[in-house]
Amino acid sequence: MSAIAVKGWCPGALRPMLSGDGLVVRVRPHGGRLAAQQAAGIAELAARHGNGLIDVTSRANLQIRGVTDAAHLPLLDGLAQLGLLDSDPETESRRNILVTPFWTAGDDTCLLADEFERALADSTLDLPTKFGFAIDVGQERVLSGASADIRIERHRAGGLLVRADGAKLGRAVSRQAAVTAAFALAEWFVASGGAKNGRGRMAAHIVAGAKLPDALRGDVEPAAAAVAARPGLYPQGAMMGVAFGQLPHSALTHLASCAPALRMTPWRMILVEGMHEMPSGEDLITEADDPALRVIACSGAPRCREAHADTRALASALAPHIAPDARLHVSGCAKGCAHSGPATLTLVATREGFDLVRFGSTRDMPVLRGLSSTEIVKHPSLLMGGR
Repeated sequence: MSAIAVKGWCPGALRPMLSGDGLVVRVRPHGGRLAAQQAAGIAELAARHGNGLIDVTSRANLQIRGVTDAAHLPLLDGLAQLGLLDSDPETESRRNILVTPFWTAGDDTCLLADEFERALADSTLDLPTKFGFAIDVGQERVLSGASADIRIERHRAGGLLVRADGAKLGRAVSRQAAVTAAFALAEWFVASGGAKNGRGRMAAHIVAGAKLPDALRGDVEPAAAAVAARPGLYPQGAMMGVAFGQLPHSALTHLASCAPALRMTPWRMILVEGMHEMPSGEDLITEADDPALRVIACSGAPRCREAHADTRALASALAPHIAPDARLHVSGCAKGCAHSGPATLTLVATREGFDLVRFGSTRDMPVLRGLSSTEIVKHPSLLMGGR
């Protein structure tokens, strides 16, 4: 595969990333939740200071696209007024917390998220910029497939546990001790060399042979993982999908007008809090069996400078041909920013065309190389070995 520029960090608001359509400014909602006023404000800022497009990321964040250098400071002022700006880039980078969208009042989620954010703001721990935490303490465990290095979860008896990603078992803890135990795991990760080069991840560290100390290992099994969330109605509200993780500012404005708050998810879906019917909207996915849900695609060319092809156009054309139980990942380059894990089918754009990986990720060996988008669209059966 062709050489790519691996930056090793994710954009933020204070430290944006330059892409093909301008600066990408990432907004990290506190506790995974945006009040309606905040969501509407983000949409207005995206229209005024960006190109009007907003990404919904796999880390449950929003990204304002197409921001110019001159517009960056006014955009930051607007985010600060909405209460969505951290004090400095280091604090912002550490605040990498996934929160279950299916929390209910009194289930400890909001308390833990708030405590965790305050602890991270006060911390001087030098963690890799992609290192993250998950608070998954709702009635069902739903974040098991999402990227996180340290997890606070429910165990089978209903109590809390803290678990290192990559470890089968976790350590049972009280609510009062959960954040402290999670930080102890993070400190061990750094002290044992897991943060080397600033790109380390917990699961890889454990697979490489790092042994958790007895005090952190634990012997409690997490509760069974729930079935993957889909668009539809839930006790907490209406879950809406975002095709290929991008929506126009008008769609976010519409959602903000429907409910008191929006809860972000790592599945490129947004939970519209308190809704008892599905909101309408041509830029939103409301059906659980929508073919677009079977495909993951990054921004692609010309929006991303690293991308070798227009991923969104190909993803849209192929979605109806993907089996309901399969997943297709279309990546503009070998970095796999939109999806780091394996998929049933992975198409990786290169200078010579698309490489096809079956049952693997962008880092695995392709079974076919140099496919043109025209050929793939004309013969989608070749993805699974046919013609």
